[in-house]
Amino acid sequence: MAETRLHTETLGSSDSRFVFLHGLFGRGRNWASIARNLQPHCSVLVDLPNHGLSPWSPKFSYLDMVADVVQVLAELGQPACLVGHSMGGRVAMLTALHHPDLVDRLVIVDTSPGLIPTDRLRTVAQAMSKVDMSTVTSRSQVRRILARNIDDELVVGFLLQNLTRDIHHHWSWTLNLDVLNRDIELVGEWPETSASYCHPTLFITGAQSDHDVGDLTNVKKLFPLMRQVKVKQAGHWVHADAPEVVTEALRHFVAET
Repeated sequence: MAETRLHTETLGSSDSRFVFLHGLFGRGRNWASIARNLQPHCSVLVDLPNHGLSPWSPKFSYLDMVADVVQVLAELGQPACLVGHSMGGRVAMLTALHHPDLVDRLVIVDTSPGLIPTDRLRTVAQAMSKVDMSTVTSRSQVRRILARNIDDELVVGFLLQNLTRDIHHHWSWTLNLDVLNRDIELVGEWPETSASYCHPTLFITGAQSDHDVGDLTNVKKLFPLMRQVKVKQAGHWVHADAPEVVTEALRHFVAET
């Protein structure tokens, strides 16, 4: 089998495996603190295409991302607990539905199967693209520029994690903003499938998030063994707002028979 093309980072050394997928505009290290707290469980943090240190692709495609994640899972040599947030949660759901032999348990954080609106995501992508990197001299300068179009300081801080600077002190985004801007509507699409995933599935949602699991009847057709946990005082980035709660939820979930 060819070596996986996605960038990954591994924390922990036990035989039990978590594989973490980040959301749009994120990277694998968004899950680093959770992974450290889960040790000695082994955690694999994945940078999805067009994000972090993984290669860029000519288009946004959930099914292409699934194929890449399948390669990561296959190289582990045993089924893993697959955890995905937002966009990464949608990749995780499709991976489990089409390749259940590679996923022994599934955790979906603050997203659901089905269509989702992308207007807010487009605003963010466009705001990042408007930053003229040829004139940038500091991270704080980019923060001020983004704040003109994004009124949420937490979102701006999250986006700044994608800034990088080379040895010549030239700043750039690690995100493929050309593709993300062009294909942003595809982020909200859900490929129809008649498959079902009949292994334990946990949906973790933020009580203060505007995302929702959706129609439970439809969700249970796809994930008949699903259950839901709502985390108080947490928004869309549940694992950042309540890391201790999410860590304990994951520990209990994999410990169940």
